[in-house]
Amino acid sequence: MSDAATFIERLPKAELHLHIEGTFEPELMFAIARRNGIELPYGSVAELRAAYEFENLRDFLDIYYQGMNVLRTERDFYDLTWAYLERARAENVLHAEIFFDPQAHSGRGVAFATVIEGLHRALEDGAAKLGISAKLIPCFLRDLPAEDAMATLEEALAYKDSIVAVGLDSTELGHPPAGFREVFDRARAEGLLTVAHAGEEGPPEYVRQALDLLRVARIDHGNRALEDPALVARLAREGVPLTLCPLSNLRLKVVEDLAVHPLKEMLAKGLCVTVNSDDPAYFGGYVNENYRAVQEALGLTDQDLGLIARNSFEAAFLDAPEKQALIARLDAYLAER
Repeated sequence: MSDAATFIERLPKAELHLHIEGTFEPELMFAIARRNGIELPYGSVAELRAAYEFENLRDFLDIYYQGMNVLRTERDFYDLTWAYLERARAENVLHAEIFFDPQAHSGRGVAFATVIEGLHRALEDGAAKLGISAKLIPCFLRDLPAEDAMATLEEALAYKDSIVAVGLDSTELGHPPAGFREVFDRARAEGLLTVAHAGEEGPPEYVRQALDLLRVARIDHGNRALEDPALVARLAREGVPLTLCPLSNLRLKVVEDLAVHPLKEMLAKGLCVTVNSDDPAYFGGYVNENYRAVQEALGLTDQDLGLIARNSFEAAFLDAPEKQALIARLDAYLAER
């Protein structure tokens, strides 16, 4: 293992852009399908992995939703989350903020309670047994009507103590953040924070709408913000974190080559960027693989990587003492170098 790879492996970090349904490895998918008596349209794990080739976000989402169809019980959601937490802790992720898509489950007859109770129980066990802290963020599917999102929010509010924020994801083009303003207003009125996917495939205007109309605390992705110098200056001035997902961007052809990924330019412009894995089972890498990929492609230094890790803790939805404790662990590690 190279010196850079070892540095990344041991680097304390948080992961802030992770869809739990996107951690569904083929082996676990087959095991849960067997348990639930569901036949997958693939003959083997290898055949399923071979299907993980996508031309764009829509192609990916088609197979993504097909895979999650095997998730039916609280135990299924627990097992999915526990598998991710074990992997994350092995990669020295000390804190994770985990997205889930309630509408993708309720739309096929799986109750919100089934989903969140399985997820939450796994997070409690992760804290007790693995020492990893984690929080949940239900996301609204932007290609469904805002009325559906509002109904989902009403369900989520019964579990408000188990979630920290709400988000907005799924197919971005043609579904601007503005359509969800009332939903996000309601969520904030209930004391929840807000985040939104914006500027991945959509234009810089979507990033601006997320900031001005949804009043988000973080932008998920945000690549295309660089097309608008005034927006870049605002993001830097206001310290708005961007949760970048390099391998996701590569697999979905948001960038053609990681050598032209905007991360390094964003750092140079003073933006608060973080590195995350998005849907790692589908995109070929968990968080450390994402760190390694951009380090190699962009020539990032240990100082750059340490700054990205620090940003991940600063951008986390934790109180000041919790952040300080995690940053102290990062500083201790960096001091050893």
